[in-house]
Amino acid sequence: MARFDAKDDEGNRMARRVKRYAKVGAGVGSVAARMAGSYLLGQGGKNDKHAAELRIALEGLKGPLVKVAQMLATIPEALPEEFTAELASLQSNAPPMGWPFVRRRMNVELGSGWQAKFRSFDREASAAASLGQVHRATSLDVAALACKLQYPDMESAVEADLVQLKMILSVYRRVDGGVETDLIAEEVGARLREELDYELEARHMALFRDVLAPLDTILIPRVDMGLTTKRLLTMEWLEGVHVLSMVDAPLEERNSIVRMIFRAWWMPFSHYGIIHGDPHLGNYTVRPGELALNLLDFGCIRTFPASFVHSVIELYRALQDKDRDRMVSAYESWGFKNLTHELIDVLNIWAEFIYGPMLDDRVRTVADGIKPGAYGRREINEIQQKLRELGPVRLPREFVFLERAAIGLGAVFLHLDAALNFHDLFQEMIADFDAPALQARQTKALEKTGVPLPV
Repeated sequence: MARFDAKDDEGNRMARRVKRYAKVGAGVGSVAARMAGSYLLGQGGKNDKHAAELRIALEGLKGPLVKVAQMLATIPEALPEEFTAELASLQSNAPPMGWPFVRRRMNVELGSGWQAKFRSFDREASAAASLGQVHRATSLDVAALACKLQYPDMESAVEADLVQLKMILSVYRRVDGGVETDLIAEEVGARLREELDYELEARHMALFRDVLAPLDTILIPRVDMGLTTKRLLTMEWLEGVHVLSMVDAPLEERNSIVRMIFRAWWMPFSHYGIIHGDPHLGNYTVRPGELALNLLDFGCIRTFPASFVHSVIELYRALQDKDRDRMVSAYESWGFKNLTHELIDVLNIWAEFIYGPMLDDRVRTVADGIKPGAYGRREINEIQQKLRELGPVRLPREFVFLERAAIGLGAVFLHLDAALNFHDLFQEMIADFDAPALQARQTKALEKTGVPLPV
């Protein structure tokens, strides 16, 4: 593992955190204050204005708060519908760091002679996102590399932004919320802190390469551990085209791509209790000239105990059999508390929407004739309204990223407009489910790759 024994200027120092508070808090805090004031003065219903103000306050920021906002946009009733629409439009891409910044950051991570460790290193970033940017490079033995370099001060930015997140969620919860937001904030915070650790991400990649080994059409970059640190991840560059470039491909090709993505997500969960928590379009590329899939970005990974995986499968089977007692047992195993008949009915609206394509034993698209822009909107509106009436409801922490990932997968499938029997695909994934066997496989795989066991 590469180490540079010098004073690290990335410490989580109060001065940097205060600076971030000032930069973010002025915008976010003022929106929260105006939002609370409107309700105190009996001027509710102005969420559209406040939502637009919040989006403007976040636009142009480099850092985690934009990523957090996009996460929350996928969780029903975590924020009002108007906020969801505005935040979903935020772009996670930020202007990249210039070469002087990059050179200094690489000096910190690999030492002053770092350029001699590469045959070439592109000065311009090939991609820039909320937490870091990627540079293309070539190893000394002429292998193509991707170097993901974290932006400066991200630890301070994360901690400062999570305080702002907690504030805006708390204000909304008090004035208009149907959902308790404390566990949502805890779960988002835990996953976001993990995303800062690129050595952990390298272990995640080794884990998924081990878990997905039976699927030979799924490729995961190999990491060069000698050129990797906590804030620099150096891996092989996998050639591929963006998934969106395949939307006009023949149906057979689109079906093959969706089959690969479906198996690449559900097989780790159903056999190992592990999910890729950020399955959006940018994290998949298709290899040119062959129907193989590159799976990218392993910062957001969630592991679950076998008992939770069992409850997810049990809920599916309960919905399939319309067995209400089994549904109650499954929801309780998920961690939902104080269940009433009314709340179960609301949860079933969500569950039947998420599981819908897999409950329907026929060839169909995910949208099944519904326009993509309207897909799920009726269900989400109904859930939001009913939760306001029944709430506050406390969502289990495990719900947050499983639900987000399910929606992310659905979005990919919607864009590709594949027509498949999702019921058969899902049955293939859960056919031999056995909780003790899953727990044993998970423990062995996590210990082998050094990924922490689930708490």
